[in-house]
Amino acid sequence: MARNRPTVADLRALKGKRQLSKLRVTTLEEAEAAERAGIDLLSVTYGLMLDPRFRDAAPTCFAVPGDEYGMMGATTDEILRTAVKLKAAGADAVYCSASAQTIRRLADERIPVCGHVGLIPTHSTWTGGFRAVGKTAETAEFVWRQVKELEEAGAFAAEIEVVPGAVAAAISKRTPLVMISMGAGAGCDAQYLFAEDVLGLNRGHYPRHAKVYRNLAAEFDRIQQERIAAFSEYAADIASGTYPGAGHMLGIDAGELRRFEDFLSGQT
Repeated sequence: MARNRPTVADLRALKGKRQLSKLRVTTLEEAEAAERAGIDLLSVTYGLMLDPRFRDAAPTCFAVPGDEYGMMGATTDEILRTAVKLKAAGADAVYCSASAQTIRRLADERIPVCGHVGLIPTHSTWTGGFRAVGKTAETAEFVWRQVKELEEAGAFAAEIEVVPGAVAAAISKRTPLVMISMGAGAGCDAQYLFAEDVLGLNRGHYPRHAKVYRNLAAEFDRIQQERIAAFSEYAADIASGTYPGAGHMLGIDAGELRRFEDFLSGQT
């Protein structure tokens, strides 16, 4: 059965009823695969969102451009201008981890905003670096205050990253925000992973919450070796004179060639 792209109202209505799926994708191929797999939500780069082919690849996925907010610009006005462009290109919402003032400005312009609480990579220095947030009562209260700030600013959703599952679940039950878990357990409204982790493309450290479903890195390694082998054979054929062969070149009638050679012989 064909599905329609969900709206913000649809996502809010689904809160507490079923878990949504979310992926971070960076290519049209990944976007198309997510669409065909029935993924609900996509985090996408600005470049991908602005590509006119994106909506053909993923017409029914709820798309949230999710580059770091600093790439939008340094000021609230610059962030707003970029958000308007993204929405015009087909974005369903924008990700923003900037100030509550900036989020409120976007919301005032009726632009749906997904915020971020818990471990926020761009602001991790304030919470001790790349580590879990909310493992004590005090830090769990801090995450709760982050959520309340987003509510008051007008956000409709929030990524909640690397927060203990019990804390995230307790918060999710008490907020109207659509809570999107990245390493924050199953008690939220959606689960979020990066496509590169799901596909096994990450050659470095995998976060604890990641689950690898394929090993495409090995397949790309194999393809790269085949690429090197093909190029090596090509170079060797050139060196040996094997390439180009007769089948790779255009022929010419012998009489026409003689006429041309006679012409050349008369040239100084």
